[in-house]
Amino acid sequence: MRIRFALLLAIAATSMTAAAQSTARPVSSGPELSLEYTYLRSNAPVDQCGCFSPQGGRASFAYPLPGGHFSLAGDVTAGHAGKIAAHDYDLTLTTFTAGVRYRHVLPTGRLEPFGQVLAGGAHAGGSLVEGNTAAANPSVVFASNVGGGLDLRLRPESRISWRAVEADYLVTLFHNGQNDHQNILQLSTGIAFHFSRR
Repeated sequence: MRIRFALLLAIAATSMTAAAQSTARPVSSGPELSLEYTYLRSNAPVDQCGCFSPQGGRASFAYPLPGGHFSLAGDVTAGHAGKIAAHDYDLTLTTFTAGVRYRHVLPTGRLEPFGQVLAGGAHAGGSLVEGNTAAANPSVVFASNVGGGLDLRLRPESRISWRAVEADYLVTLFHNGQNDHQNILQLSTGIAFHFSRR
């Protein structure tokens, strides 16, 4: 009887250990680098109809703070659009922002939603700016970026994850002769690399 009871305890302990390992959380204690394709949707020039959609890439970096959930984050985005409005203007928009990111690892260890608040600057170039005296100066203006996304790992211990989606509300303050305010929807997807902390 005692032998059977001991065997049952051993089996139960083994099962609990296996279950704990199967829900192990990913390694998230180190820096993170992501490379993404990005799509932006912005309002057209003042007094003209329609919107335009720059496309390009973005790179972001995050370094975790003590506690595990918050990180210092930085982001650089560059996008280009052509054939804007009736005069076929073109625009290259570059933003560089930094701030704080909050990340939460779900119990499965594979899904990691995050949110962030970033602020910094934006630079615009191209014929849309060159042909608009109101937008010509200054060349660098304030920009803010608020949003979040979802990372998916194939395995909890994987160092690489798919950034399935990242959605951000980007605001820039370029002079446009009217309200000096641009509202931009930014959608991105790509790959994130997770590094261990030395």
